[in-house]
Amino acid sequence: MGLQKPAQSIDSNKKKMNWSVLLGAAFLMATSSIGPGFLTQTTVFTQSLTTSFGFIILISIILDIVAQLNVWRIIAVTEKRGQDIANMVLPGLGFLLSLLIVIGGLAFNIGNIAGAGLGFNVLFGIDPKWGAAISAIIAIIIFSVKEAGKAMDRFAQIAGVVMILLMIYIAISTNPPAGTAFVKTFTPDKIDIFAIITLVGGSVGGYITFAGGHRLLEAGIKGKKALPQVTRSSVTGILITGVMRVALFLAVLGVVSQGLKINADNPAASVFQLAAGNLGYKIFGLVMWAAALTSVIGAAYTSVSFIRTFHESINQHYRKIIIGFIIVSTLSFIVIGQPVQVLVIVGAINAFILPIALGTLLIAANKKRIVGDYKHPLWMTILGVIVAVAMAAMSIYTVYNIFLK
Repeated sequence: MGLQKPAQSIDSNKKKMNWSVLLGAAFLMATSSIGPGFLTQTTVFTQSLTTSFGFIILISIILDIVAQLNVWRIIAVTEKRGQDIANMVLPGLGFLLSLLIVIGGLAFNIGNIAGAGLGFNVLFGIDPKWGAAISAIIAIIIFSVKEAGKAMDRFAQIAGVVMILLMIYIAISTNPPAGTAFVKTFTPDKIDIFAIITLVGGSVGGYITFAGGHRLLEAGIKGKKALPQVTRSSVTGILITGVMRVALFLAVLGVVSQGLKINADNPAASVFQLAAGNLGYKIFGLVMWAAALTSVIGAAYTSVSFIRTFHESINQHYRKIIIGFIIVSTLSFIVIGQPVQVLVIVGAINAFILPIALGTLLIAANKKRIVGDYKHPLWMTILGVIVAVAMAAMSIYTVYNIFLK
């Protein structure tokens, strides 16, 4: 008669597995948002707002948590992906949302793969196009293994931890005025609404906020009983992004406070180099590569997750479609380069995804035929509506500036 494992041991293993998935989903979301644009935006805003940028980061983290809590909890309760919930609210809306996300994900992945190529160029001096091709191969290998979900989780975790540790080292190297920055986080000299909206859009806009929510659903962490776990993973993802943002903010602040001149052509790289010389420049290459490649993986995975439920054959071959998504992005960069005008237009369209998606899910959260007897917290609904309206207003303003002004 075979020996049976004690129930306590099985429960312990299950908890460890769940925690690994929860952490993986948090890092997938966080590293998806920490891309080449994240590094540049944070550097530029810190230069213009100096210590007051701490306040902008604080407010954006609060708004990010509100948006992501709403999205992840509603996905968990309905046990459906974002596009299916949207179709239940209004037939056809899910197809529109999926179209926007796939187009946005593909366009931005060209920028992400370019960032990975640049990282390789800084590290090894090879042509960025070769660096992009090698990075794409690494991403393809991750989605080719049998347990691609676990491989993706682990890669995101390792890359995320490495980026944060290196960023903290650079921040310490610049000896920033941390005390003043802390004070100005709560009593800023100036407030930039555009900066807040840009940070929120960069952290949870477009496909990003769905990355972890869809990953948890795929791993079987769903239903009302899973809400505490989903909430914890959701907030953890935003806090990981926040730690990286604060570390980069302090690094730039240290450079600016010393009166050193940041190169406007490549501001993020300039900060690393001014902070730690040639070593700092190489660290920038590694951080850029890790940030870009994790964003490539996150964008490909999440974009394809938005079409998986439309046909059974797509669901069966989704990993091959993800690989195809990465190949198309890479070839586009190698053959065409970065289509700047396309990226600008897609960026404007992408800005509408968060208000549309969040607004739709908030409507779903209050429809019994979709969520059953689940009662969505009123404060989450109210704050979620405020975030959705604010993002919609800023999106309209952005489009006006790009196309009409």
